[in-house]
Amino acid sequence: MSQHSWPPAPGVSEANAVILIELPAWIDELLARGERYETDEQKIGLAIELARQNVLRRTGAPFGAAVFAVGEDRPRGVGVSIVEPLHNSVLHAETVAYMHAEAALQDHDLSGHELFVSGEPCAMCLGATHWAGVDRLVFAALREDAQAVGYDEGPVFPETYAYLEARGLRVVRGLRRDEGRDVLRLNAGQR
Repeated sequence: MSQHSWPPAPGVSEANAVILIELPAWIDELLARGERYETDEQKIGLAIELARQNVLRRTGAPFGAAVFAVGEDRPRGVGVSIVEPLHNSVLHAETVAYMHAEAALQDHDLSGHELFVSGEPCAMCLGATHWAGVDRLVFAALREDAQAVGYDEGPVFPETYAYLEARGLRVVRGLRRDEGRDVLRLNAGQR
């Protein structure tokens, strides 16, 4: 009797139904520079640069994210959108950054951490932000910037943010917005 409640896809046996998530190799090069990110502007700059490089290197969509422990100047985890190359709809920059940080820390609780994102999170990523337990969310481009180039961020409402903020999440919107928006437009120009 199978342990799985779903049938494997045609041509996939249960023995090889493995999900592998691998960040683009250029991220190691970027992080190997050893840069320190002391201010919010520098931390959001890292998220924007991750998004920019993801577009320029054609490894995914124009979104980047970085998780930092509060007060620290090196990221605990980073992510870029790798939905299309890995054929996995949940691999948004934010969720990948959370997975990266949680694996490094060997803990799913990211309280005491903050997330910096090149663009405002979608509905799924706001849910992941709630479950990860970060203390603060900082993003550059706004929802309308993403919508202007064809991204649908799903059911995010003022009440969504009110719910998260009532539970202690501090939100900073539009930090270095123009740069985040420029990366979205850069990607739109390459399609």
